[in-house]
Amino acid sequence: MDVEELLTFKPVNTPKRPQDDEPGRSDDGPGEYERYRKMRRLDERPSSIRKRDEQVAPPKFREEPDDNRQRIKQLVDSLENAPEGESDVLDETAMKRMVLLFEKRALKNQEMRIKFPDSPEKFMESEVELHTTLTELRALATVPELYPKLVELGAVPSMLELLAHENTDIAIAVVNLLQELTDVDTLNESQDGSEALVDALMAGQACALLVQNLERLDESVPEEAEGVHNTLSIFENITEVRSEVCSDAAGQGLMTWILKRLKAKMPFHANKLYASEILSVLLQNTNANRQLLGDLEGIDILLQQLAYYKRHDPTSAEELEMMENLFNCLCSSLVLPSNRDKFLKGEGLQLMNLMLREKKLSRNGSLKVLDHAMSGPDGKDNCNKFVDILGLRTIFPLFMKTPPKSKKRTMSTEEHEEHTSSVIANMLRNCRGNQRTRLLTKFAENDHEKIDRLLELHFKYLEKMEKADVAIDEDLKRKRQEDSDEEEDEESVFLKRLDAGLFTLQLIDYIILEICCSGQPSIKQRALQMLNLRGGSTKTIKHIMREYAGNLGDLGDKEWRTQMQQHILNLVDKF
Repeated sequence: MDVEELLTFKPVNTPKRPQDDEPGRSDDGPGEYERYRKMRRLDERPSSIRKRDEQVAPPKFREEPDDNRQRIKQLVDSLENAPEGESDVLDETAMKRMVLLFEKRALKNQEMRIKFPDSPEKFMESEVELHTTLTELRALATVPELYPKLVELGAVPSMLELLAHENTDIAIAVVNLLQELTDVDTLNESQDGSEALVDALMAGQACALLVQNLERLDESVPEEAEGVHNTLSIFENITEVRSEVCSDAAGQGLMTWILKRLKAKMPFHANKLYASEILSVLLQNTNANRQLLGDLEGIDILLQQLAYYKRHDPTSAEELEMMENLFNCLCSSLVLPSNRDKFLKGEGLQLMNLMLREKKLSRNGSLKVLDHAMSGPDGKDNCNKFVDILGLRTIFPLFMKTPPKSKKRTMSTEEHEEHTSSVIANMLRNCRGNQRTRLLTKFAENDHEKIDRLLELHFKYLEKMEKADVAIDEDLKRKRQEDSDEEEDEESVFLKRLDAGLFTLQLIDYIILEICCSGQPSIKQRALQMLNLRGGSTKTIKHIMREYAGNLGDLGDKEWRTQMQQHILNLVDKF
């Protein structure tokens, strides 16, 4: 068979893999295609919709047909001397044949659309064939070790450019294919294959093309809603194996699309949950994305979406998860000082304060957000404003009594006590003038009941730490006896102690030092009285605070940490 015959050769269609979620689908040929969905957005579309699609995603063709013919010719040449393999074995030769068929059918569909732009019935059959081939290519996800060869054959750019195909069903078929190819479990099977595929996708501007396709999908159509879900899955897969893609994806329109999707007024859908998850991933460790969120008015959008849950609980587990994702996004974004200003101006403190009072499921998330907004030197304005909006009336009842366990309380007792203690400690660090006076006065109210609560928590977490230290020492002794090479360094031991409750103990003891040294004399008297009653010692508190001064973490800059360290040591000397 010569080259020209190969170019015109049309293989028999491989049976399609059945799709349970696509009713009415059949392999009987173009006649059944009409019954299904392939013609629903061709030229019989309303002109307004057709114009919209053309504006959003203008048709893009990979190369001139002659260039495509040359590429196909090269593929044919590479197959001429290839050994015949078993038909059910997907090896390199079989993959080349699949790619050749894909390129031929993509070229044929392109040519037919150019030749008969106003006659859908003329290019309908080529479109069905192309869709079938894209479905068959999903079998390549079973052989990630062949991805480098797939990239070498130039198939990835060809797939990406079909994302701009006039028929969104073809674009969705490409999305489904890419979603399977980039599945994390599949990528983890071959390091070389994973790197080759992700490199090719990034070189082909995959993020921008996927977002461009997202813009034109209508989620009221089930197939297109699934396409949106699979597109988000592609982003999740890629960012999991290459975290630096987060910044590129957000900058190429993904964050803009997600914020638009979160704002959309439509019934709750799984895609909204997925969008919130992807946004959380984008913001997790990337300051550039946090800045971008602020620039796109994302803080206001998150607050607007969360405001609904001030007086309403989520109606399903999925909606509850979405609400928690939005709170996590807000916490991540508040790492950036400029976003704290936007949070303050957007009346975020007032919203969090109301949520704490309403006793809905949103209470847990709002407490975490308050902690993040008020921490460190950049939380000064938020701390003072919280006192001004009567936030002390909200936070101290929560500090005095941890809400009982229930279905509405997803936060553990330890987490609750850590966050309430942290909010109060942050206010003591950052409040000045009248706000600080009002805060200190609270500790003398109701016969110093808050001092009693502080000492109760001090002994609770001190006991936890003593048990944790014993367990850590025993573990280290066991490893030494076994001559194990797994002996832990100081940092890992310190992290274990923090997880066991050291951080909460440090916060509580810091509060005790601050109010005893700055508040009314009766406060210190009551604290010492409670210490003596329980057999405690001021030496223990001083030791904990000296350790705290030496490990202030990464809050603030070096100058602030030095000042804070000196301030804590001065309090220790006064106590």
